[in-house]
Amino acid sequence: MNMYEFNKFLGAILGSALLLMVVNIIGDALVHPTIPAKAAIAIGDGAEEDAKEEAKAEDAKEDTGPGLAALLAAGDAGKGAKAAKKCKACHSFDKGGKHKVGPVLYGVVGRGMGGGTNFKYSSALMDKGGAWSYADLDAFLANPKGFIPGTKMAFKGIKKQTDRANLIAFMRQQHDSPPALPAE
Repeated sequence: MNMYEFNKFLGAILGSALLLMVVNIIGDALVHPTIPAKAAIAIGDGAEEDAKEEAKAEDAKEDTGPGLAALLAAGDAGKGAKAAKKCKACHSFDKGGKHKVGPVLYGVVGRGMGGGTNFKYSSALMDKGGAWSYADLDAFLANPKGFIPGTKMAFKGIKKQTDRANLIAFMRQQHDSPPALPAE
């Protein structure tokens, strides 16, 4: 390739680059993009808000059914023991049992949230404070991350009220002196 051929090749590259720059400048002058004040689709942080809204919608649906007190009174601890098999992968229900991924749940009804054992609870659960009431357990089992945002518990939740009531009835049996059932 002689010098004349090389100059033509280099000129073609430089001319193409110059043409692209001119087209870009003209395009920017013709089109003025506007950035919307609010994103059309929330990504990331909106997921927690969506989960809260879904939990509220579920609660609204469940309010039409029997109350928690009636469900707990009719709860079947035998069925709850079967449902607890899923929980046993991460929790122990035995008195004096050892912690697994999650804390021992023996005597959890009435026990302080984030307390009563030598388990390292999440700061979100510790900050919640109070004792585990039947209503709190029901709400937590329905949607753990919705009830206590920031909890380490990865369980998605139990949607059916009767299944939660059966599990709580079983957990109530796993206690030396369980609190009385709530009155209607």
